Amino acid sequence: MKKEQNGYLTVFLSLCIAVVLTLCLTLIEGARRGGAALEASCAADMGIQSVLAEYHRQLLEQYNLFAIDSSYGTTSSGSQNTEKRLIYYLNQNLTPPEGIGALPNVRDFLKLRLDGVKMTEMSVLTDEGGAVFRRRAVEAVKDDIGLSALNELSEWMEAVEINGLDAGGIDREKEEVDRYIQEYEYEDEDGELHKGVENPTEVLEKSKRLGILKLVVEDESRLSRNTLPLSGLVYQRMLQGKVSRGNLAVEKAGWLDDLSERLLFQEYLLRYMGRYGNDAGKQALHYQIEYLIAGKENDTDNLRSVADRICAVRETANAIFLWNDPVKCAEAELAAGAASAALGLPALTPVLKTAIILGWAYAESVYDVKTLFSGGRIPLMKDETSWHYGLTAALSGNLGDSSSGGTGLSYEDYLRVFMTLTDLDRLTGRAMDMVESDIRMTAGNEAFRLDGCYDRVSFDIRISSAYGYEYRTERKGFYF
Repeated sequence: MKKEQNGYLTVFLSLCIAVVLTLCLTLIEGARRGGAALEASCAADMGIQSVLAEYHRQLLEQYNLFAIDSSYGTTSSGSQNTEKRLIYYLNQNLTPPEGIGALPNVRDFLKLRLDGVKMTEMSVLTDEGGAVFRRRAVEAVKDDIGLSALNELSEWMEAVEINGLDAGGIDREKEEVDRYIQEYEYEDEDGELHKGVENPTEVLEKSKRLGILKLVVEDESRLSRNTLPLSGLVYQRMLQGKVSRGNLAVEKAGWLDDLSERLLFQEYLLRYMGRYGNDAGKQALHYQIEYLIAGKENDTDNLRSVADRICAVRETANAIFLWNDPVKCAEAELAAGAASAALGLPALTPVLKTAIILGWAYAESVYDVKTLFSGGRIPLMKDETSWHYGLTAALSGNLGDSSSGGTGLSYEDYLRVFMTLTDLDRLTGRAMDMVESDIRMTAGNEAFRLDGCYDRVSFDIRISSAYGYEYRTERKGFYF
């Protein structure tokens, strides 16, 4: 008799194994899917950070600015270069190592590959007339300076505006008075007609014709003669519309108003750029701050322009003081009366008084500029205690005096005032000229362009797996 065999255990075990195997395979597949998503995300993050880590070293060392130079030391800049760098880093992070460092007999569990990278957004340092550059500069100094330190400059600017110190006009007024004296017609005792009388300020006028630098600089031969052609620099390219542009709006700091941002930007410029008396090192132009104000192609012309402007401000301020000081006005009137009496032309007294007052103001201004160039200080508006020249000394034309002390504004402070009076876009453009030209003087950066430097970037990254998964992610990179 044949005995029957029951197979329920085999069936039960088969069903259990199928369920357990399905669960295991599902868990493995889930782990693969989740691991692939995680690795894709991590690879994208590391790739972006690696791209940001390739900030321009010289730009940071010289000007404390973080930015990606999309030329990478070549003659061609553009987003495609930065995309290639990100592709390189993504492939390095997605591909298992080979050779040394590779694990033996290990199979790639995820098999991820990069399908594509596209830079979708970027912010260029030159965007919006250099507003991005200004923001980076302000971020570099805002923690060191503080807004309270800028209140004094606001007071100076108010004094300049109220008194019209930068309006000029004193030179023109003096020229008109001198012309009137030179062309004045009168008859002598014999009825003979004469034209022109002796000007009591003629000695001063001869000194003035020498030029301000000859009067305030001891040795002109020691001045920098550096010249910088401006035609190929970033500001000219911006004016011609030949710069690369980003597509991200400038993010303005919410805690900063326009005036505070401007003043902090100027403090950044004074900290990182050279000027007369404070050469910052190997630079295309040594008097960089003077270039920001004057915009000339060589150091000497820039310095001369600033010196002339300081002298004009001082002439206006000094003339205001003289006209409002009754003692000095009386002294000038007495000298004018004596001169007109000697000529037998008492009607000329008011004109000669004006010439003497303006000449006296100029002589004091030469002293002021020379003091500033020597490291001294001069207040915007003088009083009796800060006045230097007496009338006799001023009219003698011997203008060699100066001081290294005093109170008031320093040469650097007057530069602050002039920068504040300069159009902001022009000031920014010229500042970028200085940065670009200085970086070009360093090894390997001969073709450096500020409009190839990215402040913020955004990438569309596509990654897929050999197991059929696809991942698409947007990653943004920025320094602050």
